[in-house]
Amino acid sequence: MISSMKTTLRPGLLVSLKTSVSGNVRYNKEEIERDHLTETGERKALWQTERVIADPDEHEAATKARSKALSLVRNVCARSAFGLFCPEIDADNLERAIAEARRIAEEFNGNARLTRISVYVMIGRIAPDDVEAVKAINSEIRGLMQDMQDGLRNLDVKAVREAANAAKNVGAMLAPDAALRVQTAIELARASARQIVSAGEEAAGEIDLSAIRRIEEQRTAFLDLDEQTEIAAPRVSGRAVDLMPLGAN
Repeated sequence: MISSMKTTLRPGLLVSLKTSVSGNVRYNKEEIERDHLTETGERKALWQTERVIADPDEHEAATKARSKALSLVRNVCARSAFGLFCPEIDADNLERAIAEARRIAEEFNGNARLTRISVYVMIGRIAPDDVEAVKAINSEIRGLMQDMQDGLRNLDVKAVREAANAAKNVGAMLAPDAALRVQTAIELARASARQIVSAGEEAAGEIDLSAIRRIEEQRTAFLDLDEQTEIAAPRVSGRAVDLMPLGAN
């Protein structure tokens, strides 16, 4: 069995979401220069591409409907470098979001002449003691904390805030102890970023070294978790929800 410190993940679902808009658009490509070697030994080719949208209003409506369907599913999930993660306790909300995304696509496809929206979802279950999943998420968390530290050292407020926002998303995937460490790092980074903004031109003297050190403590904790001894063997089960192109028989 694994200890509570090793269980950095909450039980949940890994969601792979794909949507597409097809039809109503055609592309005409004209070759300007054939693929050839230049005098300096480089390969060069040149094309000109023309895009034609037969019904611009319908295309715009499709783009909006697709965006809405995407948002419905994404909003009940945490976003990570490995895809969308939905905590197990929100599984019912995920099912409702998928159903609503499907309804939006069906409604659009039922009224459209030239355009079709497709929505595909695949879902796999992640166990809290899945060795590879734990290592992957720990690695992402460490990387985001490193980005916060680098941003503070470089007085790059935008980079700090982007890393903090991404870490907050991934934090939804974590067990309480691990999530608390992430939240601590986020609060330290955001407070230091506000100090940099307030300092203005004097920001060079306002780097909060203590905050950087404390973020490093939180980051190192996730490294230590990877280095601990045996973790239970992975237990992964899964299911798939395939929402086929709607409007098809």
